[in-house]
Amino acid sequence: MPDPQPDLSADAIRAVLREVWGHDQLRDLQEPAIRAALDGQDSLVVLPTGGGKSLCYQLPPLLTGKPTLVVSPLISLMNDQVASLTANGVPAAALHSGLGNAELRPIESAFESGELKLLFVAPERLMNPGLLAMAERAGVACVAIDEAHCISALGHDFRPEYRQLASIRERLPNVTLQALTATATPRVREDIISQLALREPEVLVGVFDRPNLTYRVLPRAKLEDQVMEIAGRHRGSGMGEGEEGVIVYCLSRKDTEKLADGLTKRGIEARAYHAGLAPKKRSKVERDFTTERVNVVCATVAFGMGIDRSNVRCVIHACLPRSVEAFQQETGRAGRDGLPGECVLLHSAADIARWRRLIEMPGDYGAPDPGFVSAQLDLLNQMRRIAVGGDCRHKALSEHFGQTYLPPEDADGCGACDVCLRELKEADDAETTAKKIISCVARFENHAAGGGRFGAKHLVEVLAGAKTQRILDYGHDSLSTYSLLADLPRDTIDAFVNQLIDQGALARAPGDRPVIHLTEASREFLAGTRPVRLIQPAAAPKTSKRDTASWEGVDRDLFERLRTLRRGIAQERAVPPYVVFSDNTLRDMARLRPESHNEMLSVHGVGRKKLDDFGDVFLSEIASAIAAQS
Repeated sequence: MPDPQPDLSADAIRAVLREVWGHDQLRDLQEPAIRAALDGQDSLVVLPTGGGKSLCYQLPPLLTGKPTLVVSPLISLMNDQVASLTANGVPAAALHSGLGNAELRPIESAFESGELKLLFVAPERLMNPGLLAMAERAGVACVAIDEAHCISALGHDFRPEYRQLASIRERLPNVTLQALTATATPRVREDIISQLALREPEVLVGVFDRPNLTYRVLPRAKLEDQVMEIAGRHRGSGMGEGEEGVIVYCLSRKDTEKLADGLTKRGIEARAYHAGLAPKKRSKVERDFTTERVNVVCATVAFGMGIDRSNVRCVIHACLPRSVEAFQQETGRAGRDGLPGECVLLHSAADIARWRRLIEMPGDYGAPDPGFVSAQLDLLNQMRRIAVGGDCRHKALSEHFGQTYLPPEDADGCGACDVCLRELKEADDAETTAKKIISCVARFENHAAGGGRFGAKHLVEVLAGAKTQRILDYGHDSLSTYSLLADLPRDTIDAFVNQLIDQGALARAPGDRPVIHLTEASREFLAGTRPVRLIQPAAAPKTSKRDTASWEGVDRDLFERLRTLRRGIAQERAVPPYVVFSDNTLRDMARLRPESHNEMLSVHGVGRKKLDDFGDVFLSEIASAIAAQS
């Protein structure tokens, strides 16, 4: 008799979703993406970080019984997904360079026999003839290409090794191709479809807005102080209890080490992460952060792609990101579990000059292509315009990706950014302040004694009325602009200088001596014929309504007890805590306080396998907490 046809109905999809993942409903676009894979139709799935892309390729093989190959760029990302799938009872494995022959053979055997439902591989390994032959023998139905934007040279994160995938259609002509990414403009989407030769693909583009994230953009002043204050909002007792994950993105390796060292000395344990670390040390930082042994990491932008910690609550950019796409992807590492997260961008006009030097820097093959440089600088300027703009942050990001932003009905604006929360204000008499700053630069250039151009630090000190030896040596204490802004903090003056540079009223010279000088538009600002806008904080950061609502009905003491229990179980099993249960699940437990197995199954994120593995111990902890409170 022929094998019975598998049930691929919507009811079957939901039954697997509930049984394996403990979820009652799919998120936006997950169902059509899953349906396309089940129907053997190619697809391009663009969902923001935290939008549930992985489920789109993880669920179909559990219904069809045919394995899926998943292309993933990082070993750590593969391992994290395998750990999560295994914890949910899904047979999965990864083939990568970190495995020896003795480890590879059992995986290959399980794959060929059909025992594995998902096999994760790097892009260069997928094109290995031996693996392709195994895929055919195993009856692979689908190849899912994660981080698919890496195949496009038009995007922000092109990776040459992904170009090998362009021949996958020829090598495996009968499989379904599923390309997935978190960030892709219309132009990049078209390029992905072309490069992979997708056949009449279902193109599914989700809503780029992340309503659970609160965005704040501030001029960078005293970086360490600012990061201390922001990260401090995500600390508990300082002994692990109540502490939340924070990623601080820096531009250079030196920046990460300096900031991590400064934070640690001031009481916030932080680790530096960058490509220059020894592999073992770098892996330890990743592992410690993922397992919640350390909660603050100061890192270059390489950090995060392979870190599947779902409960990062804050992402800080200590420098302007290189593109809006990069900003969207990096901030998207906050609140991946759907719970609220905070994203703060600290920027300075000096960031543009630093990025320009890096973009124009010669590589192994000489000077970069002029077209590449131009495209990268354009991306950088798009990011700068969003940073200095005064519009709602959610609206600005949505419109960059070609989507209309619809604010929630119960909020003033988005209700989740510094603009709409009224945390920023126009500086008093901004025009006069701007004229004083611009005039001081003009005095430098015209001053008879020691005339010339000077950097921002010297400019700020002159305006503040400092008596440094350099000011005295150049006679700048005799300038008419000396001490004109003595009533303002120096950090504020510095922020105003950078904002004037962003608006074109002043300019910062490129090179090793970034002196401040006048521009062609400086005269218009001095004459008052061109408007000027200077922004400064108006109030302490406010809690968004969404953040408040996410804690509604949650017994916070019980939540922390469950976090401690989860951490202990995770350490025993040598897995990240989120593999046991997500923060969302723990909050739901602390809200519902289940007393039986049936009640536990009604908790978000509790499937049958996890109930069998962890149900009794968590029910016992909940009962103990309730008894202690009575």
